[in-house]
Amino acid sequence: MAGRIPQTFIDDLLDRVDIVDVIDRRVKLKKTGKNYSARCPFHDEKTPSFSVSPDKQFYYCFGCGAGGNALGFLMDYENLEFPQAVENLASTVGLEVQREPSRGGAAQERREETSKPLYKLMEQVAGFYKHQLRHHPQRDKAVAYLKQRGLTGEIARQFGLGFAPPGWDNLLQAIGETDEKKQLLMQAGMLVENDKGRIYDRFRDRVVFPIRDQRGRVIAFGGRVLGDDKPKYLNSPETEIFHKGRELYGLYEALQANRKLDRVLVVEGYMDVIALAQHGISYATATLGTATSKTHLERLYRRCTEVIFCFDGDEAGRKAAFRALEAALPCMEDGRQARFLFLAEGEDPDTVVRAGGASQFTALLQEAQPLETFLFDSMAEGLDTNSLDGRARLSKLALPYIRQLPDGVYRQLMFQALAERTGLELESLMRLEAASPPPAPNFAPDAATEHNVPGPGEPPPAEPGDYGHFDEGELAAQPRKRTPTPQTAPGYSNLAQSAIALILHQPEIARTVKTASLEALSGDDVNLLRDLIELVQRRPESNTGMLLGHWYGTPEGELLSRLAGQERLIPSAGIEQQFSDIMHSLADRLPRESKLAQQVDKLKLTNYAQVSDLEKQQLREMLQEKQRRDEERKRREP
Repeated sequence: MAGRIPQTFIDDLLDRVDIVDVIDRRVKLKKTGKNYSARCPFHDEKTPSFSVSPDKQFYYCFGCGAGGNALGFLMDYENLEFPQAVENLASTVGLEVQREPSRGGAAQERREETSKPLYKLMEQVAGFYKHQLRHHPQRDKAVAYLKQRGLTGEIARQFGLGFAPPGWDNLLQAIGETDEKKQLLMQAGMLVENDKGRIYDRFRDRVVFPIRDQRGRVIAFGGRVLGDDKPKYLNSPETEIFHKGRELYGLYEALQANRKLDRVLVVEGYMDVIALAQHGISYATATLGTATSKTHLERLYRRCTEVIFCFDGDEAGRKAAFRALEAALPCMEDGRQARFLFLAEGEDPDTVVRAGGASQFTALLQEAQPLETFLFDSMAEGLDTNSLDGRARLSKLALPYIRQLPDGVYRQLMFQALAERTGLELESLMRLEAASPPPAPNFAPDAATEHNVPGPGEPPPAEPGDYGHFDEGELAAQPRKRTPTPQTAPGYSNLAQSAIALILHQPEIARTVKTASLEALSGDDVNLLRDLIELVQRRPESNTGMLLGHWYGTPEGELLSRLAGQERLIPSAGIEQQFSDIMHSLADRLPRESKLAQQVDKLKLTNYAQVSDLEKQQLREMLQEKQRRDEERKRREP
């Protein structure tokens, strides 16, 4: 899709939808007074703390702090990126999404112009392969192969399996009837051109597996050969719409099968994913011929708290598992888990689940090693940990990996676990940790560096006050959440935040207030208050949901969500007078404090030896007055 989505369109869309309807279609709401409540869909809880306000078109969870407008809810609940959430919401009210010229420049516009036809083409290609599986004269060997692997017609339909017939140009003849279509097939990686200029189908005599993105769009294919050709498995090349280091096979199907994913299983092949799904284990995914990357894992951890890696128990499988561990370390925030399951030699999830059923495979999952066990056992391999030298070596090998963990309780527990394994006092180990950290040793010499490379289309930092940075080609898989670090001038923060909360509670109170009195006040909260007032005055029809949308994905947005969530504590009666009193307090404070500060500064800049006794006495009195006012202000502020 070309271009940015105008802010005016976003506001109009939010004005037309009812957040209660949007959420109630996905989470059953119960009327509680003037609002609606439910158990929060974003964290586990027994008592409902998730509240939806129809008046303000805003939701907030008092348990986990999740909050926002209808678009924000769709993004989090449906795992959508911003443009897709807009399209989804717009379709419910019959609106066509408007676009402005892209900020991404000519290259960005060309990329957006080419991507939409590619999606349409790939759906057409998927339909062609599915038709061949049902009707081609040589389909029997493909059907026989799928039955041999124990797959039913229902699971084949669920995953959209198809058949690429033998022959050089079946797809080319069926779909590439024009030069334009032929060029698109080339761009999509579905055709290959040899050194002599001959063009032919990439996939021939293979069972075909469509690869879908998180929206369910076909973006690539994988193929398993039916004859003796090599390679046994073949994937589409990277294209405008397909990036191997970001996508996971089966993730879309897992999201469709599970409203809420508690865990995700990462396996090595298409057939493993499909066989597990057929036996009711519908949360398996597979990487696409690449090592598991940090990008993969961040995508998974946004949807669940536990990732289990399943690998062969041979040397190659353990190397692959360790590469996955390396990618996981920076992602291991508190509350997240990573475990590792190694199958017996010659076994894979497909063979295990077909032989023993879901119960046997689920029992095996319970035996998966926690990340810390796999890490320390890998580091200790070949070492005599009963000796001082062996324990010292273990400490030296493991420390660089633990340093890659994000700050938090889990990181501290890992240091404690290493201390117990080495016999070191925790304080001694922490002193070693505080030293200059060396680079992590290359435990897996064949490790791919792919997981250290940012995914394509990595966005710049979000810009407040505009949805323009949510351009599809520039958008990360999910807006980054950052903890605000305000630098608010002392004495203004509580008053400014109280005023902000009142505006979020009842935006119309800001329509006529003058912001000139705030111009000379400094601080992040005061600046945000001023911007919020000006926004309401530019768009008087704004409700809480619309106001939050202007700062979505920014530190200010997180502060606004928190303040909006506290609004239920503010009584409706007299809110306008309360807001007026706060604004007067801010305005009245400035001239008094500015004059006093100017006098103090003037005397401070004077050479103290040249200051008269009277001026010294005046300085002492002014400093005492300033201190008295500061203490009085602290007592008065809410």
